Amino acid sequence: MSGARLDEIDRKILAELQGDGRMTNVELARRVGISAPPCLRRVRALEEMGYIRGYHAEIDPRELGFEVQVFAMVRLLSQSERDLSAFEALCRDWPLVRECHMLNGEIDFILKCVSPDLPSFQRFLTESLTSAPNVASVKTSLVIRCAKDEPGVPFEVVEARAAAVG
Repeated sequence: MSGARLDEIDRKILAELQGDGRMTNVELARRVGISAPPCLRRVRALEEMGYIRGYHAEIDPRELGFEVQVFAMVRLLSQSERDLSAFEALCRDWPLVRECHMLNGEIDFILKCVSPDLPSFQRFLTESLTSAPNVASVKTSLVIRCAKDEPGVPFEVVEARAAAVG
């Protein structure tokens, strides 16, 4: 779905909600410069069109005792669509896997995993991930620190593209 169908107000609504999804509709309307009823209609339309997929709280994993974050690079034996889908289904069932992305190149998938500690991650790695059907190899990298973690899209780029088109 292309962002070109959105007008400036729609893009402002998306940018504001990306920054703070908890604000009231009245506050959102004030920030984007329209009244509350049309603002709510626009938000609902953006939800229905699939631009807004949901609203989430950003939880600090360390505050809940998840001290370990690991990226696992997975290579499969077979890349048939059936085998790729089967691996994706396994990833959706593993609680420690928080993100699963299929890549092109030598690595088939990269998984972002969280764990309370290294022994817990090691158990997952040896008992679940490396022993899963069709897994040829797994390489892991332990995250030392995170310099940037920004969800969503850069609305500065969205606005620049809209200005270039318009």
